[in-house]
Amino acid sequence: MRALYSLNIFFYGMAIRIASLFHAKAKLWVKGRRNLFDDLQKKIGSDTKKVAWFHCASLGEFEQGRPLIEKFKKNNPDYKILLTFFSPSGYEVRKNYAGAEIVCYLPLDTKRNAKRFIAITKPAVAFFVKYEFWLNVLGEMEKNKIPHFLISAIFRKDQIFFKSHGTIFRDALKGFSFIFTQEKQSVELLNSISITHAAVAGDTRYDRVAEIAAGAKEIPIAKSFAGEQRKVIVAGSSWPSDEELLFPAMKKLFADGWKLLIAPHELGEAHLASIEKGLREVGISANEIVRFSRANEHSVSSAKVLIIDNIGILSSLYRYGKIAYIGGGFGKSIHNILEAAVYGMPVVFGPKHEKFYEAKSMLEVGGAFAVNDGKELKDVLEKICGDAKRLEELSKIAFEFVQGNRGATEIILEKAKNF
Repeated sequence: MRALYSLNIFFYGMAIRIASLFHAKAKLWVKGRRNLFDDLQKKIGSDTKKVAWFHCASLGEFEQGRPLIEKFKKNNPDYKILLTFFSPSGYEVRKNYAGAEIVCYLPLDTKRNAKRFIAITKPAVAFFVKYEFWLNVLGEMEKNKIPHFLISAIFRKDQIFFKSHGTIFRDALKGFSFIFTQEKQSVELLNSISITHAAVAGDTRYDRVAEIAAGAKEIPIAKSFAGEQRKVIVAGSSWPSDEELLFPAMKKLFADGWKLLIAPHELGEAHLASIEKGLREVGISANEIVRFSRANEHSVSSAKVLIIDNIGILSSLYRYGKIAYIGGGFGKSIHNILEAAVYGMPVVFGPKHEKFYEAKSMLEVGGAFAVNDGKELKDVLEKICGDAKRLEELSKIAFEFVQGNRGATEIILEKAKNF
């Protein structure tokens, strides 16, 4: 199995290099790892500070781990923070993150690379966010007796750890100093394969969204658009598959005075134009649709739809609405529902939410609604929007759901002190 793993890593590296000739993301993956070790050596230099290493697969995991990084740094100012990413979609966005002294890619997980990476960085402690089980890196950590932790983890029965042929992956889990899971079922699964150094800590994303909400910036255009009543549905990270259902579902609500603030996941001109076309098809006139980049506080107040055509402000925009529609559920998977729920917004999303524990939990307490088609979406939105008292109750449920799940960061750091 070890030999097969190494062979797979070799072919994976070859495939990425070939793909880099045609694919922009693969090209960034390859380019970002050139001269990695020389650059690392220069950045580490002769500095005698201890290194705390945080690894995130991509941007979503970074946001999940960010509260831990920043709290660790605050508690341990004598440490140097090393932040690594596997994916360009994380590294390219956060390569200048001020909370870490060193931000770089994780090298391809060959034995030689793993040994060299650990030898240069010499981490005193390491935290891996949610997943990414690179066997050679983890083996090198264990060999060098470096405390390393897995945080905000979720396990499922169908994963390789719980299969008869998953021995080497089980061994990697056993090598972690401690595993912090989001929920009880994951601990029970780990216990079933004789891994007992695990406990429920919760999800650090609750801490992160609470921090974001506390520091949310005022956006005057969005405030003017929402007005005093805030009869606004915020569609966050929407895809065409969401929009073709959402716009017809809102037709009656538009007539009843509700507005739509939509932040599409893709901001290409073709997508923005298709959004405008789809809105006109359900009766919204061109002068009732405004793009954020072309809006001012006066012009936007009479609009029915505000299209957000820039990035980086969605988490602050949710507070201007009363209900959130979270995109992705009719595609690969839903996007972050907690960024909306933290403001006390009931959330609605499509059927692709099964892998998200927070979505299932919020459905159970009644602060979220999963829909399977356009009719269900229309019925849910009209029912919520048409009952002010019920909407108030749902808002309270959503807010208390997020607040009640905060605290994972403190639990993890307190436990990690013992290693």
